[in-house]
Amino acid sequence: METFIDINSDMGESHEALASGADFELMRYITSANVACGGHAGDESTMKQTVAAAKELQVAVGAHPSYPDRENFGRLESPLPPAAIESSVREQIASLVRVAGRLGVRLVHVKAHGALYHATNKDREVALAVGRAVKEIDSQLIMVGQAGASALEVWRKMGLRCASEAFADRAYERDGTLRKRTLPGALLDTPERAAQQALGVVLNHKVITGDGSALALVAQTICIHSDTPGAPAIARAVSEKLKAAGVQVRAL
Repeated sequence: METFIDINSDMGESHEALASGADFELMRYITSANVACGGHAGDESTMKQTVAAAKELQVAVGAHPSYPDRENFGRLESPLPPAAIESSVREQIASLVRVAGRLGVRLVHVKAHGALYHATNKDREVALAVGRAVKEIDSQLIMVGQAGASALEVWRKMGLRCASEAFADRAYERDGTLRKRTLPGALLDTPERAAQQALGVVLNHKVITGDGSALALVAQTICIHSDTPGAPAIARAVSEKLKAAGVQVRAL
């Protein structure tokens, strides 16, 4: 039986990354791009450039909505009520749908960003708000959420398709949460370590946590953060190691 995996990364989060070619270089080694669509970063120009690059490189395009908080890059949890979250997420995805549509590209998935991503795991009402926003736009969009998270079950019960996600470049705690970025060792910022973690997830369905224990998880997609130092080299190493092991790397 063949083994398949998607590799995703957050794209279009700065004009600088696009101008320098960093986003384009990283995109060569992934199969799905999560495109910032105005909440924490991104505007019509960055969305257009990112979608055009993804189309050229045959990378699937998804929306990467966030709390509407550009000042803190969407990394602080917000007290917004569910109705306001739903409205904001819907508007963000709709803006990317319009841009992508003009380029002849249809969205494949949605992955929340930063604090909103984690809030969907902790608060069922937030997960429901995000799910409702997606259903209003396109009920065929695939919801990407952290492997083992309760949000995935919430979205499945809403009739949405889901893909569970693991991380190549982030350390895990014993309880399955990601190690906080403020703590030492939160990032796996060498290509070798990230590639080994990704391979363990795909072939063995587990990661080794910070305390040395094995954490079981099953994922359909592997994330590499575009703001991790050396992200293109990490993505290349992950892709090459998986393919060398006989894994089929393809979009969701």
